[in-house]
This record gives sequence, structure tokens and C-alpha cells, in this order.
Amino acid sequence: MDNEVSAGIGNTTVVGRLALGVTLLAFGLGTTGVIHGVAASDAVSVAHYVGGVALFLVGLLAFRDRDSASGTGFVALGALWFTWAVGGPSSAHAAGLFLLLFALVALTLTLAGGDSLGQLMHGLLFLAMLVLAVAAFADSSSLAKVGGWVAAVAGAVAWYAATAALAHWPTTLPGRAAGRGVTAAG
Repeated sequence: MDNEVSAGIGNTTVVGRLALGVTLLAFGLGTTGVIHGVAASDAVSVAHYVGGVALFLVGLLAFRDRDSASGTGFVALGALWFTWAVGGPSSAHAAGLFLLLFALVALTLTLAGGDSLGQLMHGLLFLAMLVLAVAAFADSSSLAKVGGWVAAVAGAVAWYAATAALAHWPTTLPGRAAGRGVTAAG
């Protein structure tokens, strides 16, 4: 059975990125309030089942396939989304602390390396959760909307990364062009 899709990205990574992308798009767009009548709280069932349960299971499958980087990321993010979905209302400072811890997990995943789209996705997730944590501590709805937009962009990157792997689109970010007189040998 072929476990590779393209550019060395396995099937579990593609499914995990799709699940994370859908969850972040629903959560992020709900947080922005850009769609009339849709709030972040409307993303709870998506976060519970897609971001929580499905992502956690995909992480376990990645571990089975000996992909410890994806397994760790998806299990950790799945547990966090599940906790967010079932946690219910809490104080603003408790929510801020949870989002800050979520941001730290995303920072760890960013610094762990991997492909450029994965690092960008995790980096944007870190930034979104950090901004949302500050917004919760400061009780700032405008800052929360900024965090929501960053989360939505992270979701779009995750969705693109999964779709690109399946459709054989470019999956690397373009590098900086070499300056005048620079050769491959240095």
C-alpha cells in the first residue's frame, strides 16, 4: 500500500491538515464576525469532532506509520481542540491562559521544523492563539477579530497544503533569488 502522496507528505498528514484547515477556518471566520449571525461558538461542533476527535485519531495513525512529527502535532492539537469544544464557558483570564498554552504548543510545532507550508501553518496558528490570548486578557473584541483573521489564514494555508499534496501543486515556498555574483558554490 502506498502511503505517500507527493513531496514526501503522507496520507495522514494530508487528512490532518484538511481537518486542521476546516477547523481553523470555521473558528477563525466565526471569531471575525465577518459572516452575519456566525460566531466562534458556532464552530464548537466542528472543533469537537473534526478538530478534536478526527485530528487526534489521525495523529494516532501517524504514530502507527512511524511519523512522530505529524503524530505529535495532530494528537496535541486534537486534544486542545477537543478541550476547547467541551470546556464550556470560563472566565476571560482562564480562556486567555488556555489560548496562551495552545499558542505554546503551536510554537513548539513551528520550531520543530518540517516542510515550509507546515511551518507557516503552525507559525500562523501560534500567532493567532497568541493574539487571541492577549485579546482575552485585555477584553479586546477588536484584537480578537485580528486573531480570528490570522486563524482563518492559518486554516487556508493548512487547506492549501493538503490540497496541494493531493493535486500535485507546488508545496514549497519560493526561495530568495541569489544576489549578483553569487554562484551555487558560494
